[in-house]
Amino acid sequence: MSTFVFPDNTVLCNFGVVDRLDVLRDALRGRGRWTEAVAYEADRSSRTIPPLALLPTAGWLGDPIEVTDPAEADHVDRIRRAVFGGTAAEPLRHLGEAQTCVLIQGHGEFHDAWWVSDDRDALEYARRQGIMTRETIDIVALSVADGDLSEEDAFRLLHSMADQGRSLRLPATPADLTR
Repeated sequence: MSTFVFPDNTVLCNFGVVDRLDVLRDALRGRGRWTEAVAYEADRSSRTIPPLALLPTAGWLGDPIEVTDPAEADHVDRIRRAVFGGTAAEPLRHLGEAQTCVLIQGHGEFHDAWWVSDDRDALEYARRQGIMTRETIDIVALSVADGDLSEEDAFRLLHSMADQGRSLRLPATPADLTR
């Protein structure tokens, strides 16, 4: 993998809920990035998923990327509302998704970045926009391909996430992670 990877909060929570953020970190191989809104969401999620509290100091997602240009911030808000259903009453709702889209589409250094999410609507939109997308299952399959996890361990890991109430695509068998 030679490009940046932006996991969203759903993905961070998937790995965090089973206390295996190390698997995500290793799979990203130093390419992980996050927006300020995703960092904020992860901080809020750390109240119920404590391993997420370590992310800011761990450093493997880099510093949260801020959207500071007023025109770009307006673009983020338009996408947040029009595409993801955000509202004025909830200004943070879907902000991470919108910031990630704008950064990947509008910043040259991120033009070939991957967006990792398990949010179906976000993935559909990103794919229509030509953004390379992946899901938690793809990151775990990458860990299998890299030799960091066996098929069986990866299969159990994904199913453990689902057992903890996480919504993600699951393989039917361990061998599905190498096909």
